[in-house]
Amino acid sequence: MTLFTAKDDDHSPEQGLKSIRWPLRLTWAGIWAEVLVQAFWPLIALVLAVLAVLMLGLHDTVPMSVVTGAVVVVTLAAVGALVYALRHLRIPRRIEALTRLDASLPGRPIQALMDVQAIGTGDAASAAVWQAHQRRMAARAAAAQAVPADLRIARRDPFALRYVALLAFVTALVFGSVLRIGSVAGLTAGGGALASGPVWEGWAEPPRYTGKPTLYLSDLAEGPLNLPAGTLITLRMYGEVGALSVSETVSGQPRPEGDTPAIVQDFKVSQSGQIAIDGPNGRAWDVTMLPDAKPQVEIAGPPEVTALGEMQLPFVARDDYGVEAGEARIDLDLAAVDRRYGLAIDPDPRAEMIVPLSLPIAGDRRDFEENLIDDLSKHPWANLPVTVTLSVLDASEQQATTAPTQMTLPGRRFFDPLAAAVIEQRRDLLWAKGNADTLAQVLRAVSYRPEDVFRSDTAALRLRRLIERIEIRARYGLSDEVQAEIADDLWDLAIELEEGVLADALDRMRRAQERLQEAMKNGASDAEIAELMEELRRATDDYMRQLQRQQAQEGENGDQQQGQQGETMQMTQDDLQRMMDRIQELMEQGRMAEAEQALRELQEMMENMRVTQGQPGEGGQSEGEQAMEGLADSLREQQELSDQAFRDLQDRFNPNADDGQQQGQDQGQQPGPQQEGNQPGQPGQNNGQGEPGQGQGSIADRQQALRDELRRQEGRLPGGGTPEGDAARDALDRAGRAMDGAEEALRRDDLAEAIDNQSQAMEALREGMRALGEAMEQDQQASEPGQGTAQGNRRAENTDPLGREQGANGAQGSEGDLALDNDAYGRARELLDEIRRRSGEATRPEVERDYLRRLLDRF
Repeated sequence: MTLFTAKDDDHSPEQGLKSIRWPLRLTWAGIWAEVLVQAFWPLIALVLAVLAVLMLGLHDTVPMSVVTGAVVVVTLAAVGALVYALRHLRIPRRIEALTRLDASLPGRPIQALMDVQAIGTGDAASAAVWQAHQRRMAARAAAAQAVPADLRIARRDPFALRYVALLAFVTALVFGSVLRIGSVAGLTAGGGALASGPVWEGWAEPPRYTGKPTLYLSDLAEGPLNLPAGTLITLRMYGEVGALSVSETVSGQPRPEGDTPAIVQDFKVSQSGQIAIDGPNGRAWDVTMLPDAKPQVEIAGPPEVTALGEMQLPFVARDDYGVEAGEARIDLDLAAVDRRYGLAIDPDPRAEMIVPLSLPIAGDRRDFEENLIDDLSKHPWANLPVTVTLSVLDASEQQATTAPTQMTLPGRRFFDPLAAAVIEQRRDLLWAKGNADTLAQVLRAVSYRPEDVFRSDTAALRLRRLIERIEIRARYGLSDEVQAEIADDLWDLAIELEEGVLADALDRMRRAQERLQEAMKNGASDAEIAELMEELRRATDDYMRQLQRQQAQEGENGDQQQGQQGETMQMTQDDLQRMMDRIQELMEQGRMAEAEQALRELQEMMENMRVTQGQPGEGGQSEGEQAMEGLADSLREQQELSDQAFRDLQDRFNPNADDGQQQGQDQGQQPGPQQEGNQPGQPGQNNGQGEPGQGQGSIADRQQALRDELRRQEGRLPGGGTPEGDAARDALDRAGRAMDGAEEALRRDDLAEAIDNQSQAMEALREGMRALGEAMEQDQQASEPGQGTAQGNRRAENTDPLGREQGANGAQGSEGDLALDNDAYGRARELLDEIRRRSGEATRPEVERDYLRRLLDRF
């Protein structure tokens, strides 16, 4: 048996005890900290609270009697805290630290090192075992770490008074001043302040709206001092009463003679002058008052009016410290009204309109330019002469007002004759209740033969009921509430007559042409002409799509088609675009007769147009055509999902938007209850818009379904092995990853990120469709060499009236320059214009405007 000696291991018992020297000292210091905190925490909390009160200067704001009482209370509390500390104070011993440190180690090695061998000291084997045990315990002791102190005293302080005192002290450090502690001596009789003479201190506090800091006058040397108007000067004198006196000429209020000097004086700066403190350590300043200028406001230009009657009145406002509020007052200019027909009688009294001005939500309000945006089409004074007065207010209640500006209050114009007649009678009813009998007679005369003027029996019946109601109320009395209800019903009827409830694309196109003709006859503005022309373009595109669907459903044979081809005019999308541009140009130039003639020619051409099919035997779709049609459907569905996400994001930022204004915008985009691309039977109809329960969860589910459909389309994609086919697959793979990112963002309710990913998916889909089209074109050229002319002839025969190639079942084909979008540039331009308009509206939240500006920077 081999025995170990002390030389065989570095961890001898003596070295083990030396290795715990610093952990033992730190543990002992922690026990001291525990004892001191547990004993002196009431006294520490009291000291922090008193310092906080003194640094905040609260003792200067209360009477001397309160200060004296507080001193007594604090003294008694300090005595109690000292008694509490003495009762709980004890001196920790070294053995306590050694015991705590030993308890933190496994097997109590420190105690083992301090033990001695009781038996077997004469036995060499027993001694060797004991030495091995000692070395093992020394190794454990060498790994000792200081035991952290337990400073928790929640059981002793259940109300957390220590944290209250600490919070008050930190607040005093931030908002108070250590120098104010010295003023305590001036409060005690016989203190150092009285012994050394009278003292004073003062503050100059400018109005908060100026944004300037408070000045401590005791730290300012004599000399010039610039202070804003309305600055509050506060001076406090300590010591013998009358030893210090204050003279000032900045308040503009003379001091009464014989008045006893006050200990505390405060006054406001209302003019330039001097402030002087006479007496020991006195000081004087020459004050220059910085006047608060009145705000300014002016109208920056004439009002701009949209086709739907929304007014945008630009104005400029400025102030040296910022404009606080503003409003526009609109009153009827009775002297300028053409007093004829329903306006001949005196109007009913009506208060002036007050419309708040749009101010910047964030940013500088000292000098800005904004627009007063409002839709006043339903107001009784719409399209009548009014006077507009703008006024703004600054923080000091100073007001600036513009001179009354004469203008015609913008309102919506109605081009349908019957709708215009209804709106005119509505205006007469709101002008004066005495017009009720007359307007009922006029409406009866207008609707005498309803089959000639009404497009639906429902509208004729609505007007008849309104006439009967007006006649009954006019006979028995017309209250203000009933007058407003009838006016609202007349407005709704006029909107229905103007816009119509048309489900057929041909009727919508005809209606758009009729409205444009009426606008030309009535001298519409450029904005109205542009809006109606855009409406006609959309209705024409919708009509062409309906022709394609109708041709596919009818299934005309080849003989019938050959006869039609001999009578049908072929024209391209560019030809149609040039014709519409020419009509708009003629109207803008004032050549209305030529514009009407061109519009009639376009109408005849569109109604005589027919959609042709391909040659017999060519109706089947190839694999590439099927893939292209599937990708086109996926792109259309992705666009609808992106539009829905953008609408949800807009509603989130502006949940209280005016529903009537949004409805007017939607009606101005297309006459009819259904929007373009949202016809019955088409994919994505409604898309959950306006229906309960259609939140981000449903959009995310549709996004996932679209991603699954794209995976199936990738598996059926032709053109494998060619560069174009590989490029198409790569593009679809990118589109799939972007769709996955959009789905994840939608489930996280992050609409902004989802819209970005959806945009990337649509761009990748377009690239994939372009690459697939190139691959299909190369395959056709390789399979039919030398047949380019014949193939071109067959393609020319298989085109619609706009020169676009058709797909199967009358759908738009997958090839050609117009395959992806009939008016991609036009719609992109509309979208950018709408984003620019919304990003400039100050009423929208800043977060939404930042997002719109990022969209403009990106696209």
